[in-house]
Amino acid sequence: MIDLLNSLDSQIYLFFNGMHTPLLDTFMSLFTGRFIWIPLYVTLAAMLVRTFGVKLGGVYLLGIGMAILLTDQTCATVLRPIFERLRPSHPDNPLSEFATLVNGYRGGTYGFPSCHSANSFALATFICCLIRRPRIRAFILVWALLNSYTRLYLGVHYPGDLLAGGLIGAFFGYVCYRVTTHYNPRKRDESLAGMGRPVVTLPELHLTSDITYRPAITIGDLTISVGVVTMLGIAAASVI
Repeated sequence: MIDLLNSLDSQIYLFFNGMHTPLLDTFMSLFTGRFIWIPLYVTLAAMLVRTFGVKLGGVYLLGIGMAILLTDQTCATVLRPIFERLRPSHPDNPLSEFATLVNGYRGGTYGFPSCHSANSFALATFICCLIRRPRIRAFILVWALLNSYTRLYLGVHYPGDLLAGGLIGAFFGYVCYRVTTHYNPRKRDESLAGMGRPVVTLPELHLTSDITYRPAITIGDLTISVGVVTMLGIAAASVI
């Protein structure tokens, strides 16, 4: 059974890892970076503080930090030394002969489970549980999926590494969310109810003689906008 799963994992890996173009090589290399997403992380933190206040927002930021710390340490320090599964890109792995790498990047030695995928889904799960707005949930999940997929595209993780990492991250993200919900739940619900209040109100637009519309931007809209602009910036840099 294990051999069958490993074989299937390798076949799926080779299928998706083989879909390379120069534009996507640059895009995926930039997207997978940690520092390029700092503006998004800062905006997410601002969204929590703006929505819940400094004290409660700080509790949720601490919860996210704990979720990522537990996830990262479980994957990197506990599970990887136990399973010792070589990355498909590692020179000692026979599959590396068929892997398509970008700029010679191979990652470390062991790759099961994926810390990149785990940390992304720890953050995404916590935010999805906390913020009950479809657009924010959709954006952060798409971001986590793309962030995970970059590791497969770059050839440094099997699909199984990503799946296991995502499940571990989702678990710790949910557990840490549940722990933080015990702190001032009434304040949380009241704050969420007012999350739709705009932070920026634009001039009124007269669509027809009878219909006017005043565009407004909420903190959630601003957070999504920062993420989308970052993605567009990565895409633009890939074309240049």
